[in-house]
Amino acid sequence: MLWNYTHIQLDSMILFIMILFCSELQGILFVIFLTLYLISLAGNGAIVMIIISEPRLHTPMYFFLGNLSCLDICYSTVTMPKVLENLLSTHKAISFPGCITQLHFFHFLGSTEAILLAIMAFDRFVAICNPLRYLVLMKHQVCLQLATVAWVISFFYALMHSIMTSQLNFCQSHQLNHFFCDVKPLLELACGNTVLNQWLLSVITGSISMGAFFPTLLSYFYIIGFLLFKSHSWNMLQKALSTCASHFMVACLFYGPVGFTYIRPAFGSSMAQDRIVAIMYSAVTPVLNPLIYTLRNKEVKFAFKKAFGRKHLF
Repeated sequence: MLWNYTHIQLDSMILFIMILFCSELQGILFVIFLTLYLISLAGNGAIVMIIISEPRLHTPMYFFLGNLSCLDICYSTVTMPKVLENLLSTHKAISFPGCITQLHFFHFLGSTEAILLAIMAFDRFVAICNPLRYLVLMKHQVCLQLATVAWVISFFYALMHSIMTSQLNFCQSHQLNHFFCDVKPLLELACGNTVLNQWLLSVITGSISMGAFFPTLLSYFYIIGFLLFKSHSWNMLQKALSTCASHFMVACLFYGPVGFTYIRPAFGSSMAQDRIVAIMYSAVTPVLNPLIYTLRNKEVKFAFKKAFGRKHLF
């Protein structure tokens, strides 16, 4: 069975509408997405290699940052290659097993990133507010266990969506109103009762995303309060705020679009808006993450200078 992809529709932007609906101009969109994808691969790949090769970065914070960069590489790879293929093809389709596989890994990696961002916020909280206990609380074994929990929980969460969606009965129309396979657009094609699927999407997905977001937010509130009222070192305050600002920017770029898309009911929401937001978290955010961390982090910039042998790289 084949699932036909529609062209991406961005109803609020006339220029993009012209590009997306005119086959002669789809090459422009192909170049844009290809550029974003290659930048994501290069930026995140460079961060992973730098963290592995530089002994100074073998700390809990950079261990989790390396995990985040690996996630971003895989996350964009789940959707972008198929999008690029369909932009150049007249037969915009994906097999049903391929569709369910794409759905699974999209939610698997996205959920892992949500939990990982919360773990990274907790790591900064311990490092700044309890520095004397940091090496005990965040030793390497604990970091491995936290990362493993994030990956395992997310795998079974995504497996739930994959199994539940694959069991649905679908109508004759197999034209997917999206540019990749996701639960909400697939529910629109289903003919049977999808109340349970909608409930799982809104409640379970919302619980995971918000359950990760609120501890992240709380960690940063505690950090800011500690720095403002208990820290007496201006250098420590400046360095900590710079690091936390990078983490918080990444968290907002991820949690905001995800919350907007999945907490709302599956039906009655605007798929055009969902497509715009999906472009943000599937194509743009993986590109911004390495830029945010490298431009605002002195240790990463130093490691890049050392690796590439350029004194004035930044």
